[in-house]
Amino acid sequence: MSERKVPGIDDYEGAAGGWGALAAVARAVKSQMAVGRETSALRRVNQPAGFDCPGCAWPDPRHTSSFEFCENGAKAVSWEATGKRATPAFFAAHTLSELWEWSDHALEDEGRLTHPMVYDADADRYVAIGWDDAFTRIGDALRALPDPDMAEFYTSGRTSNEAAFLYQLMVREYGTNNFPDCSNMCHEATSVGLPESIGVGKGTVTLEDFEYCDALFSFGHNPGTNHPRMLSTLREVSKRGVPIVAVNPLRERGLERFTSPQHPAEMLTNTATPIAQTYYQVKIGGDLALLKGMMKWLLQADAEDLAKGGPGVLDHAFIAEHTEGVGALREDLASTSWDEIVAHSGLSYEDIAAAASLYAKAERVILCYGMGMTQHRRGTQNVQQMANLMLLRGNIGKQGAGIAPIRGHSNVQGDRTVGITEKPTQALVDAIKRTYGFEFPLTHGHDAVEAVRAIRDGRSRALVCMGGNLAVAMPDPDTTIPAMRTLDLAVHIATKLNRSHLIPAKQAFLLPCLGRTERDEQASGLQSVTVEDSMSMVHASQGGLTPASEHLLSEPAIVAGIAKATLPQTKVDWDGLVADYDRIRDDIEAVFPMFKDFNRRVREPGGFRLYIGASERDWGPGRKARFLVAPSLDEDPGTDRRDLLTLTTIRSHDQYNTTIYGFDDRYRGVSGRRDVVFMNRDDMRIRGLAQGDRIIVASSFDDDRGGSRTVSGFIAVEYDLPPGSAAMYYPEGNRLVPLDSHDPTSGTPAYKSIPVTVRKLQLAEDDAA
Repeated sequence: MSERKVPGIDDYEGAAGGWGALAAVARAVKSQMAVGRETSALRRVNQPAGFDCPGCAWPDPRHTSSFEFCENGAKAVSWEATGKRATPAFFAAHTLSELWEWSDHALEDEGRLTHPMVYDADADRYVAIGWDDAFTRIGDALRALPDPDMAEFYTSGRTSNEAAFLYQLMVREYGTNNFPDCSNMCHEATSVGLPESIGVGKGTVTLEDFEYCDALFSFGHNPGTNHPRMLSTLREVSKRGVPIVAVNPLRERGLERFTSPQHPAEMLTNTATPIAQTYYQVKIGGDLALLKGMMKWLLQADAEDLAKGGPGVLDHAFIAEHTEGVGALREDLASTSWDEIVAHSGLSYEDIAAAASLYAKAERVILCYGMGMTQHRRGTQNVQQMANLMLLRGNIGKQGAGIAPIRGHSNVQGDRTVGITEKPTQALVDAIKRTYGFEFPLTHGHDAVEAVRAIRDGRSRALVCMGGNLAVAMPDPDTTIPAMRTLDLAVHIATKLNRSHLIPAKQAFLLPCLGRTERDEQASGLQSVTVEDSMSMVHASQGGLTPASEHLLSEPAIVAGIAKATLPQTKVDWDGLVADYDRIRDDIEAVFPMFKDFNRRVREPGGFRLYIGASERDWGPGRKARFLVAPSLDEDPGTDRRDLLTLTTIRSHDQYNTTIYGFDDRYRGVSGRRDVVFMNRDDMRIRGLAQGDRIIVASSFDDDRGGSRTVSGFIAVEYDLPPGSAAMYYPEGNRLVPLDSHDPTSGTPAYKSIPVTVRKLQLAEDDAA
C-alpha cells in the first residue's frame, strides 16, 4: 500500500476471526443497548429448540458447540434484538423528506418498528393506524386495480417457509404470478442454469461431504464476510491437508487464514490456520475463460494419457452412462485458443494448467461459488461451465464431491421451494387446484428487473414487499426510485425502517412484524417456523424473546390479514392456518410432495434434507446430465476495452446485503467510511492518482443500456487486485449499473462487472460537490 496516510485506511495484518471478531461481537451487542436480551438470544442461535440465524444460509453443524454463531451472525441478532425502538413519536418528529437525508445505517439504527403506520401526505409523515383499518385499506386498493398483473409482490430471503407459502397462495388466488424476489438479484443464474445442466437448481453436497473431499475449489465468494461460519468448515478441510483453491479477483483475508474463536489454542497463541493453498486472482469477468481453459487442459491431458495406453483423465464411464452433449463441448473447446483464454482470464497458461492438474489429481472435489459468478451478463453460462467441469470427472453424485452454490439470506432457497417464483409450472397449478379448489394463470409473471420496468412504464401500480429493501437493492436508483414514487400503493412488511419505506406512494403502509428471535404465540400456542439452508436441509426455528412491541404480528398473520381483506370470496381458511402453523406445513406437504411427513420430520434433531436428484445421479425423468456450451469467452460483453476498468461491487465486513451495521471493513483495512474505490496500484499510477485522491467514476456502455452514470467524491484506495479491475461497495455502486445491464437468461443484474472510467476530481469540482 502507498505510504501516504489517509484517515480510515490502513493495512490489516491479522487473520480472519480471532480477537478482532470477538471484539466486534461485543461492540455490536453493546451498541444496541439490550445486553441481557441479546446475549440471551445469542445462546439460542442455531441450537436445537432455538432459532435459525437471520443472517446467511450456511448449514448448521451437529450442534457440538454452545456457540453456533459467527461475528456477522451476532451482528444480525443484535440488530434485530436491539433495545432501540422507532415508535409513532419518532415518526411524528420527522418528515419523510427529512429522513431521506439520513444514512442507511442511521435509519435502521433507530430500532424496531412498534406500530402499523400509514403515510399522511399532507404532513409528509407516517402516522399510526389500527391493523384492521390497514388491512381494509390495502385490500380495497388491491381490488381497485383493473388487472391483478398491475401489482408486484416482492419477497425477502428472510421470510420463513410458512410465511412464503401463504404469501404465494394469496397472490395466486388474487390472480397474478408477479413475484420479484431477492433471488432474482443473487443466485437466479443458479436456479435457471443448473436445472438445464443437472436437473435441479440447487447444490448437490451436504455439510458432511466436506469431511470426505480431497480438493476444494472456491469461486467468486468471500466467506470471511458473507458467510463466516463456513470458515470453520474450511479450517477443518485445511487441517486434513486437503488443497483449497481460491479463485477471486480480490485477495480476501477469510480465504487466506483464519483464527477460530472456538479453539483456545489458536486464540491464546495468536496463530491461524491457512485456508487457500493456492490463490488465483482472475481478472473481473475472467471466470468463464478460466473454466474453459481448465476443461481444455483436461481434454488435452486425457487424450495424451489415452494415447499412452492409460485410463485417461476424464471419468469416461460416468460420461457415457450419465451425460450427453460432451461432443459439442469438445468442439467448442478445441476451437478456443489458449491466447484468447489467457487474455480473457488474466491468468497465465501455467496457472490455468496448475489449477486443472490439481483438479485432475483429486478423486472427490467440491466446487463452491457465490455471486462473483452469478452477477454477470452471462452468469447462467458461468454456472453451467462450472457444472461441466464437475461432470467431466464425475464429481457430482458421490460422497465428498459436488457443486455448492453458497446462498445469501437464510431462507432464500426455501422461499423458492415453497412457490415463490414468477415461473409457475402446470404441476403447481394442478396441486393448488386440488388442495384449495381455485386455479390461477400459468403465464410467467415479473422478476425484479421486469417489476421495476413495469412500475416505470405505468403497467404496475402497486407494490407489496415481504421484507427487504428493494429500492436500494436494485440497480439504477435514478430509474428505480422515481418510478416507485409514482405508485398508487406501497406496502412494506418489516422489522426496522429502511430507505425503501421513505418512497411514498399515494397510499403507503409500514407493517411491523415479529423477528426470528421473538416468540410467536398464536391460538394453539407457541409456534415454530421452518427454513431451508444452502444444502437443502429443512429445520425448525423458534424464537424465545418477548416481542419488541405488543402491536407486532407474525408474517403469516399479516399475510392472512391482507388476504382476507383482498379476497372476500377466498377458498382458503386463513384463520385456521395462522392458528396452528402445523396446518400450514400440512398444506405445504399437500402441494409439494417432497415435504412428505413434514411435521414429523422437521421435529427430528437437525431436521431433514429434501430430495436432490442430482445427489443420487438422478437427472430427472428420461434425461441425463447435460454438457452445455458457452460459445464465447466474454463473461460481460462490452466491458473488455483497454481504456476502461472493470468494476465489481462488494460488501463490507460491517454489512449484510443492504443492511449497514457500521462503517468498518476490518479485513480490508477500512474504518469509519464507505466512500472508497479499491484499485490496482498501476491503474492508479496510469491515471495520475495517489492514495486518498478524490475521484469521479463513470460507467460506460457501448450499447443501448443507458450510456454513462456517475458517482463522485469517492477516494482511490490501493488494493491487491488484478490490473484493469476495481471494486466499490454495494449499494453505493448500484448507481453505475443500468437497469438493462443483466443476464438475459436469468434476469440477474450485472453488479459484478461494470465498465468504468476513473479520473481525479479537480478542486473546482470538489468545491461544487
